[in-house]
Amino acid sequence: MKRIILPILFLLNFSCIPALLQRDKEDLKLPEEFLNWETSEKSEKLVNQIWKEFFKEQQLVDLIEIAIENNQELAILEQEINISNNEVFARQGEYLPKLSIQADGGSEQKERFSTPNANSPTLFAHGGLVMSWEIDIWKKLRNATKSAYLRYLAGIEGKRYVVTNLVAEITDTYFELIALDNQLTLVENYIDVLSKVKDIVVLQREAGRTTSLAVKRFEAEVSKNLARKYDIVQRIAITENRLNFLLGRFPEKIARKSEDFLDISLPEIQKSVPVDLLENRPDIKQATLILESRKLDVEVARARFYPSLMIDGNIGYEAFNSKHFKGTPVSLAYGLGGGIIAPLINRKAIEANYATANNMQIQAIYNYEVSLLKAFTEVTNQIVKIKNLNQKFEAKTKQVLNLKESVEISNILFKAGRIDYIDVLFTQRDFLEAQIEVYELKYSLLESNIGLYKALGGGWRGQKEPEGERKTSNF
Repeated sequence: MKRIILPILFLLNFSCIPALLQRDKEDLKLPEEFLNWETSEKSEKLVNQIWKEFFKEQQLVDLIEIAIENNQELAILEQEINISNNEVFARQGEYLPKLSIQADGGSEQKERFSTPNANSPTLFAHGGLVMSWEIDIWKKLRNATKSAYLRYLAGIEGKRYVVTNLVAEITDTYFELIALDNQLTLVENYIDVLSKVKDIVVLQREAGRTTSLAVKRFEAEVSKNLARKYDIVQRIAITENRLNFLLGRFPEKIARKSEDFLDISLPEIQKSVPVDLLENRPDIKQATLILESRKLDVEVARARFYPSLMIDGNIGYEAFNSKHFKGTPVSLAYGLGGGIIAPLINRKAIEANYATANNMQIQAIYNYEVSLLKAFTEVTNQIVKIKNLNQKFEAKTKQVLNLKESVEISNILFKAGRIDYIDVLFTQRDFLEAQIEVYELKYSLLESNIGLYKALGGGWRGQKEPEGERKTSNF
């Protein structure tokens, strides 16, 4: 009868594993292609590029290298990766036999009627090796190790994602700084031109050809743009400080080449099938690895419902007093045993852990889907933005060329007395505003190209793996 009861209890234990909510990550289907995407023969595939090949400005490349070396956020992530690395070692050690050395001794007082020498305490001493080993028959410990390893790999992808964002943010800030430099130059030149025209107006007033109103209008315009100049100077300082922060250093002057900003171009990115491109994104790789890790965690939690097979052993020397140790084989003591342990009652904690593991798996699926939706949306938005900004930049460039000619004509006509001062003032003002808009559009265009590069997963390639021992074990 006893031989029948034990198997029945085990079967009942296995059959009582609670059912869980299921969800497949394949429920989310990506479109076959991006909206409004185009390709050309000059396009370069992003998958083969690193940021050093994508960004050609040497000063910019130098800044990015400094940031990757010094940025504190990356250093923090490096330590998190090392922590995950250590966890893999810890998990590996759990499914290996545990061997320890043990030495103990003491005395034991027997009950009065249990032994003839009850009035004398019994002394004992023992020393030797003790072994315990849980046989991983359900792959509980091995799956836990694989799960820890996947989280370690996810940590690496997380760092790559931060590197991608860091490279993009540094590049974006660098180009913003150059755009502000050029806007400052435009405003300073405009102030010089206004001052010269104002001198002419003063001479005309003295000659009785105009009134003090014209002088005051030019003086007011000069004061207005002096205030604008100081605003740009302030923005330059703040932008420099923000860039230095990204570089992981205290504020200092940023070396840069501000000339020929309008001629800066970035390599064209080939836009092909979404799945092929989105696989480059570290955040999607990270979400995939975490999802696989959560699946294994569910298997680990399910295995806790099953019985565990333990093997215990010891070998050493034992005597009732240390002075009685006689060596081998007289004082040799050893033992070997095994046992099966299975939970039968009070399983609420195991059931709760099992349910939690499944909830975290479903959460990981939703995070994976959010990562895909976010990535696809980011790429689509940047493609549309680049297309429209290119057309807007071309139109604004033509406007600047026309206004440049109108400024030259207005200066000639004003000196000849053919037009009033107000026409000169408005023409100069329109020319300045159009030029500033051109530089702002150029910056926005570069920003959008950087955003597309980041959205397609660029920016981290060519970086060294985290320091420390890497896992190559076959689980």
